[in-house]
Amino acid sequence: MDASHGPGTPGSGPLPHANMADVAREAGVSIATVSRALRGRPGVGEETSRRIRAVAERLAYVVSPEASHLSRRETGRVAVVVPQLAPWFYATMVGEVVRLLRDAGLDTLLYEVDGPEERGRFVEELPARRKVDAVVLLALPLTPSQRDRLDLLGVRVVVAGGRLRDLPHVEVDDLAVAHTAVDHLVGLGHRDIAMVRTSDTDETPWEADLLRSRGWSERLRHHGLEPREELRVTVEIGPRAGVEAVQRLLALPQRPTAVFAYSDELAAGVVVGAREAGLRVPEDLSVIGVDGHPIAELLDLTTVDQHVAEQAARTVTTVLHLVGRTADGDPVDPAEQVGHAAEPLSVVLDHTLVVRSSTAPPSSAG
Repeated sequence: MDASHGPGTPGSGPLPHANMADVAREAGVSIATVSRALRGRPGVGEETSRRIRAVAERLAYVVSPEASHLSRRETGRVAVVVPQLAPWFYATMVGEVVRLLRDAGLDTLLYEVDGPEERGRFVEELPARRKVDAVVLLALPLTPSQRDRLDLLGVRVVVAGGRLRDLPHVEVDDLAVAHTAVDHLVGLGHRDIAMVRTSDTDETPWEADLLRSRGWSERLRHHGLEPREELRVTVEIGPRAGVEAVQRLLALPQRPTAVFAYSDELAAGVVVGAREAGLRVPEDLSVIGVDGHPIAELLDLTTVDQHVAEQAARTVTTVLHLVGRTADGDPVDPAEQVGHAAEPLSVVLDHTLVVRSSTAPPSSAG
């Protein structure tokens, strides 16, 4: 081999620590093009692909995700922090986020921080610090001081299912979600409309809960109806939470004719509780939930679909933008970053009212 050929010069031999940038420089293409060609991704011409592979072989460069991450000072991991895994919303969000990140070549570290003590410990210790390239917070309720400590993570943070300060976020408008549900029930002729919500058994506010609860009361006033505080029922989260809520509502002197439930799982419990009490749904009690849960379709339950899978997809799009990757896992070349940056970092997605048989006008007896 001609000794005059050095690194970056056409015809040079193997480099002791060749990386993707060396291959790109010798082949006269972008790093992203090298990545696509060596991984067999579409979008690279056959002649260009052959040239890139020839250069890679000459430099003894082999695609190595670990080496690639190290060369960019990356870990190739994303932390996903979730308050609970049991509820459908969280389980679905986590499953979709993990799958899409995996498709992009990123591993996931999952942290379940159930309850105030676990959340406090996570924010105090910040176990994901310097171990990941980004952190996704899935509808995580935090106190003001805990929110301030997020600055110490030292990595990009994306919020899904809500918002925190000015961090990039993906959400639905929970206030508008509540307005849609109440408008539907009022439009059917209901006047005594209850709001059923769950509690995390501590004082940390859940933004979605606060907004949906606020939306219930302000929308009733919008329609000239005074919200009765005894119709806003809070029950501890659990499989029979909805049943317990119905029992409390039925003990009131003036019963509601309709229930707006915080989630579809809670709404399903309300339906079960109503039937256990001998009530007919919707003739005696109309019920509407929120989520778009498969159980809503199974029970023919009216719901406000918040398109959870789409929220997850847009969350991952934001993460990939921040860490400089495409959905295929290719690094975004600096020369292509301008177009890549056009993707909005914060998104408010639309919701959809799905009317089924669990809501109807109140019966004359009601």
